[in-house]
Amino acid sequence: MAELTLGTQVLPEGVNFAIFSRHATRVCLEFYAQPQDAMPIRVIDLAPAGHRTGDVWHIFVENSQLTPFYAYRIDGPYQPEKGHRFDFDKLLLDPYAKAINALPDWDFRFAKNADQRSHHNNASTTPKCILVNDSFDWQGTHPPKHPWSKTIIYETHVRGLTIHPSAEVKYPGTYRGVIEKIPYFKKLGITALELMPVQEFNENEINQLNPLTAEPLRNYWGYSTVAFFAPKASYSSENNLGQQVTEFKEMVRALHQADIEVILDMVLNHTAESDENGFTLFFRGIDNVIYYFLAEDKRHYLDFTGTKNTLNTNHPVMQDFILDVLRYWVTEMHVDGFRIDEAIILNRDETGELQDPSCLIKRIAEDPILRDIKLIAEPWDATGAHQMGHFDGKQWAEWNGIFRDNIHRFWLTDEHSVSAFARCFGGSAELFVRHGKTPQNSINFVSCHDGFTLNDLVSYQQKHNEGNAQNNQDGSNQNFSNNHGVEGVTSIPAIELLRRRQIKNFLLTLLVAKGVPMLLGGDEFCRTQQGNNNAYCQDNVISWYDWEYLKRHQEIWRFTQAMIAFRKHHFALSEPFFYTPESIHWLTPQGGVPDWINSQAKQIACLIEEHGVHALYMMFNAGENDAWFTLPSPPAKYCWHIAADTSCASPNDVFFQGEEPELKEVKKYLLKSHSSAILIAKSQNSKAILI
Repeated sequence: MAELTLGTQVLPEGVNFAIFSRHATRVCLEFYAQPQDAMPIRVIDLAPAGHRTGDVWHIFVENSQLTPFYAYRIDGPYQPEKGHRFDFDKLLLDPYAKAINALPDWDFRFAKNADQRSHHNNASTTPKCILVNDSFDWQGTHPPKHPWSKTIIYETHVRGLTIHPSAEVKYPGTYRGVIEKIPYFKKLGITALELMPVQEFNENEINQLNPLTAEPLRNYWGYSTVAFFAPKASYSSENNLGQQVTEFKEMVRALHQADIEVILDMVLNHTAESDENGFTLFFRGIDNVIYYFLAEDKRHYLDFTGTKNTLNTNHPVMQDFILDVLRYWVTEMHVDGFRIDEAIILNRDETGELQDPSCLIKRIAEDPILRDIKLIAEPWDATGAHQMGHFDGKQWAEWNGIFRDNIHRFWLTDEHSVSAFARCFGGSAELFVRHGKTPQNSINFVSCHDGFTLNDLVSYQQKHNEGNAQNNQDGSNQNFSNNHGVEGVTSIPAIELLRRRQIKNFLLTLLVAKGVPMLLGGDEFCRTQQGNNNAYCQDNVISWYDWEYLKRHQEIWRFTQAMIAFRKHHFALSEPFFYTPESIHWLTPQGGVPDWINSQAKQIACLIEEHGVHALYMMFNAGENDAWFTLPSPPAKYCWHIAADTSCASPNDVFFQGEEPELKEVKKYLLKSHSSAILIAKSQNSKAILI
């Protein structure tokens, strides 16, 4: 029945409103003329006799009685010891609201309960829900549906991408700003944007100052959702009457027209309502005991997320809500997939214990709407629990943090990790093959929003998070980074040269390894966060993309572009199959078989089969000394050509298809320290790349 469909259903004569609450005793729907108003112009008290069916409270309102802005008040028992925290004085957002108004000075403190009823009406300081018309002209666009084997992800932030003046866009920091950068993405060669959270959040929820600058800290990343269906209003160029919905759709449409997919980073593990001393914004005031994991003493919340609360993803009502959220963004907003933040939370049972896998993970993977989209799990949470490779079904890909750490160790530390490097290079089969998965279930990355940028990884030995107002105690201490002799920025030519070489090593490794590569936005032109490895609260030049770096670091940008093109051309690198002993031969520099157990070496090579012959030879030297590599014989009537060598300066560091110089009569190759190189077999007659 339409009246029982949660949220708002726009019909020709009016709108049907419906909200879930099992333990409520009273539900009021309020309408406001303006979003900042303290008093509603109309209040409808939903009488249980005529407006409650089961646990759903609903009412149809004719068009003549509507205003664009609405919200709820819900009453019921205030019994924290039983988990109930109803507070009729608190104005509540509809969890299914498709837009809420931007409120630049939104102060959560007016929504605070402090474990008791506050008797404070917060209507004037709380955003209102906006009625949205879903109509939109998609102009015949369709999702690109790139297979995982041809996907190259670019993780970025809608605001940070273009808010810096150097971005030179008409609409900085917005969905339309992303559209203006589409030619750049096309030239780079990526196939998908993974956007950090765009669901509505309060950027002003951090009531602290930067101790270094005295500027207010802001929630920049957005991992603190307050409206799961609503795109961020401040990311639109016009903050009025749901324009953010239209502009988000315009962005998706334009990206699809450019053959680029849109993947959203979704936070389905916690909300902005915090713990028992937190805020009443929506779920807590609607039915706290249903929506959250509560401790044995129900005054308190179980926290597996590091954010003071955890959504009760094991409850059927919460599971239905999550499925509704995901389906909406696919069917109405046309996104192509999701990266689920701390997705391991979705695997916890009713007591919080881990399952393998949960009903919800299976439901998402097998859902008729969701089963063909891209699903990416972050397979860990704040408690230290990891379930890499355990997400049920081939539909679920996973962020491979083990790949990141082992590649860092190989290139930047003294650890003898050549065997771990080889396993990660081959797609981390030991993690995925036992569950019937393939390399395309591994999302490989060497940097992401959480941690050092690639430039900072090779420039800082320690994190520098003093500006986060946590005494540099936040952020990971285990970065496996290396400053190469000087902490931070330096003008010493030898160190700058080595850092550039290491950046290229990481980019090359990422883009030739089995799995799906994910590039952190800005790494292709050496974006820096000045050593901050947890810049969640830095809505400033620390986090913003300074496009002047693109002009300064054209060598790195060109190398990235060329390596993306190389990956696309050599399908052997991205085929959805693990290497077999026949398709890849691992070799020592001398051409022998590596001693995986006892070897102390930091050099390794591999010979990869392509189209029936071993046509790709890759060399990696993470050691302090130059090393000679004995070259294997190329296929009959073919000779080796240089495709890339990270020790060389541009343009000889990488060659585009058809430009690779021949290695004539060479039996050995001198690979400099901290370098990697790729040779390809080409016909001696046609000089065509083996395809």
